[in-house]
Amino acid sequence: MVDQTLKQFAQYVPKKGEEYMNERQQAHFRKLLDGWKGELSHEIDRTVHTMQDEATIFADPNDRASQESDMALELRNRDRERKLIKKIDETIAKIESGDYGYCEACGVEIGLQRLQARPTASKCIDCKTLEELRERQVAK
Repeated sequence: MVDQTLKQFAQYVPKKGEEYMNERQQAHFRKLLDGWKGELSHEIDRTVHTMQDEATIFADPNDRASQESDMALELRNRDRERKLIKKIDETIAKIESGDYGYCEACGVEIGLQRLQARPTASKCIDCKTLEELRERQVAK
């Protein structure tokens, strides 16, 4: 879902010698995040309207169960998107405060390619990898 949505946005191509997280880069990621948030909000609204329009009472218990299962799956997906919108809002706040693009764990640059692939990334690849390794060790 994330990859499909983000592919439609233009890739950022840095100019030679360009300073990291300059105004142009911040504007690019702000536009990308605003567009992504808009699409997610539109999908949530569409789902609500569709569910209201298709709220049919089926006499057959199997049909009713199938409809309820479909609606439950759709609601789970929309809840995930609602949480993603919250994370997008937090990321936009980081852009506004000047903290965007830097790892919240170690402070190094996250990198333009990583941010283009996952604009809400808050950790560099090394810190994120370590975090995932720790999570796997704790889960065992």
